[in-house]
Amino acid sequence: MSKARKIIEEKWEDAWLPEEERPYEVPENWAWFRLGSLVNIKAGKKDASHGNKEGAYPFFTCAAAPIRSDTYSFEGEAVLLPGNGANVGLVLYYNGKFEAYQRTYVLTSEKVSMKYVYYHLLLEWNRHNKDKQFGSTTNYIKLANIQDYKLPLAPPGEQKRIVKKVERLFVKVEEAAQIIEEVRESVELRRASILDRAFRGELNTNLSEEKSVLETVGQWIKAEPVSENTQPYHIPKNWAWLRLKDFLPPMVSRDPAKLHCKEFLYIDIDSIDNRKFTIKEPKLIDVSEAPNRARRAVHQGDVIISLVRPYLMNVAQVLSDDPALVASTAFYVCRKNKVVQADYLYYYLLAPSVTNELNIRAKGHNAPSVRNKEFLELKIPVPPVEEQERIAKKIAKLLNALSQEVHIISEVEEKLDTVKQGILNKAFRGELGTDETERGSEEKR
Repeated sequence: MSKARKIIEEKWEDAWLPEEERPYEVPENWAWFRLGSLVNIKAGKKDASHGNKEGAYPFFTCAAAPIRSDTYSFEGEAVLLPGNGANVGLVLYYNGKFEAYQRTYVLTSEKVSMKYVYYHLLLEWNRHNKDKQFGSTTNYIKLANIQDYKLPLAPPGEQKRIVKKVERLFVKVEEAAQIIEEVRESVELRRASILDRAFRGELNTNLSEEKSVLETVGQWIKAEPVSENTQPYHIPKNWAWLRLKDFLPPMVSRDPAKLHCKEFLYIDIDSIDNRKFTIKEPKLIDVSEAPNRARRAVHQGDVIISLVRPYLMNVAQVLSDDPALVASTAFYVCRKNKVVQADYLYYYLLAPSVTNELNIRAKGHNAPSVRNKEFLELKIPVPPVEEQERIAKKIAKLLNALSQEVHIISEVEEKLDTVKQGILNKAFRGELGTDETERGSEEKR
């Protein structure tokens, strides 16, 4: 038996976990304990109203991040565990003066490194509580959840080395995460650039000999084009600046009660995937329970955009021609027309410049929205019809390449959490190469 193992057993002989209760084998100079025998466990005494956002000290509630407090009841190294709510399973570490909520558990100890405890809890605490939560309305854990938690205890010097190596490896993982975030940000910038260039005629798809829409489909345009002195920016000569009201047909109402069916498909804001800009899943609703807002008729080829909170970019194309499809009045339905192709209009409504313009026009505080009349005043650069098709295809190709890039970095990002778990798993099995007992470490002195 190693000297370090003997010291551990002599110190906490009564708390040493019997062999049959140990989850897995650990190095010879380690020992298994229940956490309650190694740490002091207290709960905070303050309720949530004790917080003050201008306070000098962190106030740990059951939320994922602390608020502030004017007072502190704890000082030093501690691990904090939310005792109820959605964040049961979360593990936080803090070193300093702080306050704690009455359902937050505070763990301290002079027997064991609190960072060592913290990292093991990061590995196992959430899983430990999966089937050990109580309460029907609000879930909570009991003191026994903490007391009974099993911890493989390395000798003191080994604890320090494990913590140091885990932190060094975690820094590398975080550096990788930062690179991923930078790539993600660059994707957004490139996406914005593609859309900006597309609607300035800078994607090298324009044929100067093609006739303007004013010549080819002018009979469908209801007004004169935007005067030169009010045009937002320069466009190719065979393009024209129009307003949406100049060519969009009026919207059509659709009353679910008159559909001659028991159920209808309802497109509301929740039906839109505002990352992929698609209709993900209309809701199947009984006609008798139709919401008051279910009044917009939609058809295949229409483009819908929510004018409520336009910064959320709830934009999508309608790909179905189901007669039982009804949209919310929160959407403006840009109907299929002879002047602007659906794909071209769809991408234009996704352009950052359009989102910015709609945000400026939005009124209201809780749910800022744009009036239909204001939306129809929106200016749009309109190329020849054939050019619209080429631009839409080029945009689709370029954005698809970006989507593939995002997919790849998302897969890598998902693996980073697995990497962290792998590091911790090896650390607490003594497999990180930190055990110096064979080289006359401090454990033998």
